[in-house]
Amino acid sequence: MQRLKLIVILCILTAFIIIYFKWLRKKPFIHKIVNTSFRILVYLHAALLVYLLVLKWINPPVTITQLSNLFNGNGLKRDYVNFNSISYNAKLAVIASEDQLFPDHNGFDWNAIKKSITPPKRKKSKKKKIPPGAGASTISQQVAKNVFLWQGKSYFRKGLEAYLTFMIENMWGKKRVLDVYLNCIEMGKGIFGIEAAAHAYFNKPASELSRQEAAMIAACFPNPKIYTVKPVSGFVSYKSRWILNQMNNVEEDEDIQDIIKN
Repeated sequence: MQRLKLIVILCILTAFIIIYFKWLRKKPFIHKIVNTSFRILVYLHAALLVYLLVLKWINPPVTITQLSNLFNGNGLKRDYVNFNSISYNAKLAVIASEDQLFPDHNGFDWNAIKKSITPPKRKKSKKKKIPPGAGASTISQQVAKNVFLWQGKSYFRKGLEAYLTFMIENMWGKKRVLDVYLNCIEMGKGIFGIEAAAHAYFNKPASELSRQEAAMIAACFPNPKIYTVKPVSGFVSYKSRWILNQMNNVEEDEDIQDIIKN
């Protein structure tokens, strides 16, 4: 079904391009509209590149997701901190939970993408428990979505997400991507960033989070409004134990150590 939708969209775009170059291009009014639209896109793209470059050193002033939470009555608690002021345990926990191939990929986990496009067929009579985090986007993709875009699943938004993921991977580097992720991701109802989450749940700064506390916060990421850390939901209790095991499994990875060490 997903493939069919993509094929239909590509066919429509192809038809529009053919119609424009064969008939509409000759009409001055249409030609002017297209040229003006193209110039606007060029200017917007230039502004985006400047913004991306600035965010290499400065945390985003606000995101669409944060504003959406604020306007929906969920509040907005956040407190940006330096990468070196974030607990080693928190950095390790989110990589172990969300993206264990983070040091190795270029922003995209192609095997996971392939599986999501062609999921294995299962018998209706049998229910298989999906491992925690299975099929999730990479940390880089989540940064692109949560810092620059709105929540949604349209092909247009996915296309923008792919482009932004490519750009931040190449312009920022892994440490900066993880830094922005830990400072901007939603970690509870109206709670954004590891520092705000550490104070809200454990009354301490992010620099002092234990392995257990870091794992509990990371466990809520799939849906922090439903999978609550305080009070502890069943999902967070279960997944935090899984994350602790994964932290032990990946901790000795030299590439991960290069990213999370201060």
